[in-house]
Order: sequence, then structure tokens, then C-alpha cells
Amino acid sequence: MNILFFLTPKSEVAYIQEDESLRQALEKMEHRKYSCVPLLSTEGKYAGTISEGDLLWGMRHLHLSDIRDMEEVSILAIPRRATYKAMKASADMEDLLDCAINQNFVPVVDDTGNFIGIITRKVIMKYCYGELKKSRSETM
Repeated sequence: MNILFFLTPKSEVAYIQEDESLRQALEKMEHRKYSCVPLLSTEGKYAGTISEGDLLWGMRHLHLSDIRDMEEVSILAIPRRATYKAMKASADMEDLLDCAINQNFVPVVDDTGNFIGIITRKVIMKYCYGELKKSRSETM
């Protein structure tokens, strides 16, 4: 099965570009209610992920508490603890499952590294659950 079957396209995904400010990142994550989002270069390449924890620890490290001060801080000034591994669109299902075990979502890139969307663990689990139910009903 092609992993693109599970893809949520970039146009429907919240992401942060590396030229955005800390304030913009906070507001985007708050509005969408996500705890972790992809970070993209200005060229649209996948550059990593940034989490609420990264933002909070970065704010603490930089001694920031006023939202206006956060407008002057580049998102790149915030250290990131972990970066979700991205998969190429041509990856197989086994690699996708292995990656999704440890990540809430799997960023997907094309052959040139351009970000094209994400695959959430939830979508994968729903599909697997549906297949399990289907196989059980066929054996009864």
C-alpha cells in the first residue's frame, strides 16, 4: 500500500516557517491546539519539528514573559529537543509504521526534501483497526 493514502496534505497542516517569530509560533499552535508542528525552511523544505515544550523552555531560557517581546525573537532562537524523522513519499508501509510508533505524526517529503504533508498515528491506527475488524468478520 502506498503511504500517500494516509497523507494529510500541506494545505491542511499547521506548520511554522523558520522566518516566523516566537509569538507567531505560539499563536499558531494555540489556535490549532497542537502540541507539536513541523518547522519548514522558507523554501518549503522540512527542517524539523517544534513542540510546546521547546517553546516553553526557550521562553524560560530567554527570560521572556511579555508577548510583545516574543515578536522580536526568531523561532530559530528556540532550541529543539527532538526532530521527528521525515519519510519520503516513496517509503513503504513497514517504515511508516516503525516511524509512527515513536512520533505522533510522520512528516512526508518529496524526493527533493520539500514538505508535502503529514501522516498522523491516529489515521494509521484507524486504518489498522478497520482492517482487523474486517478480517475478524470474514473468519466468522
